[in-house]
Amino acid sequence: MQKVAGGYQLTLRLTTPAPLRDALPLIAVDGKTVGIARQSPDRLTATVVSSDPALLKAKDVKLVWSTDGTDDEKNKRGRLAGGPTDADWLKAPKGPLLAADPGAAGRYAVETAEYNLGDEAVYLPGLGQKSEVRGKVYSPKGVAGARPLVIFLHGRHQVCYGEATEPSDKPWPCARGEKMVPSYRGYDGAAKALASNGYQVVSISADAINAYDGGVVDTGAQARAELILDHLDLWKKWSTLGGGPFGSKFVGKVDLTNVGLMGHSRGGEGVARAAVLNADRGGKYGIRAVLPLAPTDFARATVPGVAMSVILPYCDGDVSDLQGQKFYDDTRYSVTGDTAPRSTVTVLGANHNFFNTEWTPGQSEAPSNDDWYGEDDKASPCGAKYAGRLTPKQQQAVGTAYVVGFFRLQLGHETQFYGLLDGSNSRAASAGNSVVRVVSQAPAGSRRDLNHFDQALKAGAVTGNAKATVCAGVDAPAGRAVADTAKCVTSEDSAQSPHWIEAYLAAKTPTTAVTKLTWTGKNGAVRVNLTAAQRDVRRYSALSFRAAPDPAGAPKTDLSVVVIDGKGKSVSIPASSLGDALVRMPGSNDSGLPKNLLRTVRIPTSSLKGINLRDVRAVELRTDKVASGSVFISDLAFSRPDLGKSAPSRLPQLSASSIGRIPEGDSGTKNVDFWVTMSRPSPVAVSVYAETNGNLSSSVGAVAEHLVFKPGQTRKRITVAITGNTRDSADAEFSLVLSAPKQALLAASFGYGTVIDDDPTPTMTIGPATAAENAGSLKFPIKLSAPSDDYVFVSGTLKNGTAVIGKDFLNPNDDGSEPQPIDYIDGYLEPGQTTGVIEVKLVDDKVKEPTETFRVELTEAGGAEIKLPLSLTGTITDND
Repeated sequence: MQKVAGGYQLTLRLTTPAPLRDALPLIAVDGKTVGIARQSPDRLTATVVSSDPALLKAKDVKLVWSTDGTDDEKNKRGRLAGGPTDADWLKAPKGPLLAADPGAAGRYAVETAEYNLGDEAVYLPGLGQKSEVRGKVYSPKGVAGARPLVIFLHGRHQVCYGEATEPSDKPWPCARGEKMVPSYRGYDGAAKALASNGYQVVSISADAINAYDGGVVDTGAQARAELILDHLDLWKKWSTLGGGPFGSKFVGKVDLTNVGLMGHSRGGEGVARAAVLNADRGGKYGIRAVLPLAPTDFARATVPGVAMSVILPYCDGDVSDLQGQKFYDDTRYSVTGDTAPRSTVTVLGANHNFFNTEWTPGQSEAPSNDDWYGEDDKASPCGAKYAGRLTPKQQQAVGTAYVVGFFRLQLGHETQFYGLLDGSNSRAASAGNSVVRVVSQAPAGSRRDLNHFDQALKAGAVTGNAKATVCAGVDAPAGRAVADTAKCVTSEDSAQSPHWIEAYLAAKTPTTAVTKLTWTGKNGAVRVNLTAAQRDVRRYSALSFRAAPDPAGAPKTDLSVVVIDGKGKSVSIPASSLGDALVRMPGSNDSGLPKNLLRTVRIPTSSLKGINLRDVRAVELRTDKVASGSVFISDLAFSRPDLGKSAPSRLPQLSASSIGRIPEGDSGTKNVDFWVTMSRPSPVAVSVYAETNGNLSSSVGAVAEHLVFKPGQTRKRITVAITGNTRDSADAEFSLVLSAPKQALLAASFGYGTVIDDDPTPTMTIGPATAAENAGSLKFPIKLSAPSDDYVFVSGTLKNGTAVIGKDFLNPNDDGSEPQPIDYIDGYLEPGQTTGVIEVKLVDDKVKEPTETFRVELTEAGGAEIKLPLSLTGTITDND
């Protein structure tokens, strides 16, 4: 441990390299997470900077992961048997087959080629480093004219492998003797299927970003977006002027007004950011479709105006909280009249890694693993031997079907694939017997929203023995910040609730609000009345809403969906006959399972026999099927499948300013101002959440605000209080994070500031100590020349003299369980204290003996000036 800007830096040294995961690496001290860890290039050390006092008192320090919530042993995957509904999911109904299979090879032969402009060919401002420019190209042979372009971007994975013959102090490029991990080559199935149907596909490498993104606040999202746009710049040149590695081969062959992006894991956050960054820069490229695959979403971004489908693997052992669900949740109503469609695709039995063959054992060039680590359990729903777990080839086939189907639908307008993504449960033959559940939101022009269920219902809407309350959020594990909202779920494992777990970089931003409907009788109902303008629903093909059972209730429940027309005629349909949205998903409250995911309840309007679809007056959810129950409901709407209009957004852009370096001062409180600005006035109200984040010290006031820009306003002030004092403290580096905007895009979504401490560091003196052996302990006195705002510590080693460690004295925390006595010793002072002790436990024996001594060799200190090494003598007098 050492004192650094922002507090103290704790370094954990590992015996084997830590995995390079897409989840955030954290340091946990005595079971509590204290901050995001920075990994060394060889991943044998992990460091964290924090002002948390837990660091100075640490007994147990471990590397854990943001989506696991605790240490690996406690979260060992596949430990327990399955849950109460696992059998239902093993025989889950599968929808009708599509007439056309998106995963099937098309009529074009596929040519492949690679380009490599060097390992440090482009500087990425969002990374502060140079990146490689490398890609694999998949082209339809003999195709005429310019074709849509789809770019694939892999996620955060190991960068290099093999034994270095000349070690390097840089994580990238790979050291001599090592080979780069070719993650970009891992999507051949989807790329070739797309290319064979007439699409140009380029899969790009981002190993440099993976090597360096542990050092940037946004975890590399901006850098990944910049890299994508850099590649698009090259393809603009190669497809118009030619040159580069391909000469004139692609001139006139690439349509950059019709571009799709697929990003895996942190690459998913990268492609979402790229779509917005492209719009921020004037829509230079026609990015019209974005597919985040098992993505991270650390800062609650939105992607309005662009068609989006998010693939969520149920057995994701890396991004196990399925945080990518928030891309859908946060974007669906972020812009009034949004003309783009979106969906989520939950794939049961799929893990994080196997969508990429270069991350799959038996297929990869470099070492790889099944990220759902643990036992090969036949009973656990994600165990490798479980009947519902997909093999790598099965998972890759599902990924190919949905990736290809999405881009062929959105870029090629191949409407034969509507059923794959409209929530109707149609499926692709090449996806086999996989169980997939789709939630869909049609474009605004093809959807009639009846109730979002995110606000309290009108008086009289709930009748009988039923109660409807709005909730958002989930109880968080120890050490996690949480938004101050009503909770939907009480759980020790937030990873079970992707809608409601808070984001790491925007922890105060409220999560998805839904209505929790509970009932204790069969006479309950929730009624949603349609206005006169809403009643003619003939143009829509389905009535749908999202629903899930309350995990605190029965694993299966039911209610009736009733549609009523102007003459009082009604049709009542049990939700259970419409699918399994009200059946708990597989798992038994272990390792993030079962997931509490809202799923689709969908009624084709063609099944509303006898109802006048010109004059639908109300929709009711009735509790007439079971005597008591509890469910979550959201997003009641009529809709029909539609491509809508997807294009770079022209919305105003929000940016956070930075405040630079601010002197702390000696007294009082002063305010410093961040400014959140819009690129131009908006005719409608714009809102965004803003909160301070980072290593906040006692000098920086925490802020979390919901900013609302009225029409015409373009600036909002965020005031942060800086409290001065004359006590020494660490510099406080922090950021202002913007998240979940409405009616706008995010441009500069992070602002930065540093409060500079301007007080002298106090000096520390430590004296010798004497105590009788029956005193219980011997205390070396610590004195500071002045109080400090920091924790002050000193540490070293116990050394034998005439007194022997283990026989005459001990570390106070030594309970004798270790084979050898603990010789480490330390002492600390909390902020504001000027005196403290180094305490040594004494052993009271019954043997008469002379006065004995031992030594404390102090070699490390922080928070105060002291000359080291320092040797102290402890004297033990006999009382026998």
